[in-house]
Amino acid sequence: MKVLTLLSLLIFSQNIWAKTYMIFSLAQDLPMGHEGEVVRKNYYINMGSGQGVKKDSVLDVFRVISVQNPYDNKKRVNYKVKIGELKVINSSDEASIAMVNLYEKEENTPIFELPQFMIGDHVSINVD
Repeated sequence: MKVLTLLSLLIFSQNIWAKTYMIFSLAQDLPMGHEGEVVRKNYYINMGSGQGVKKDSVLDVFRVISVQNPYDNKKRVNYKVKIGELKVINSSDEASIAMVNLYEKEENTPIFELPQFMIGDHVSINVD
């Protein structure tokens, strides 16, 4: 009976089946150095129509900030912070292409090493 209970917990646990969606690639215009030039970027995400994403969907983008705490046995502390939003311009079954919709630049947001979206940033569907 214990084995059956343990097996059912493993099968129905959401953590085992949960998938992390993220930016896996990006492409951008080649900057030419003109004054006022806007360099467009496309972000490729491993989330598509199979996960409910369609054209014009808004996706939240999060960055995981990992900091080592030297006072607690050098334990790592991870923070998942929203850094902005992407708007989907094209979606297939398992992937989407998106462009920047909003980038958080307020006084009360943490400082990031790179002030733009990057490969590895986590993505989820915006439910506002």
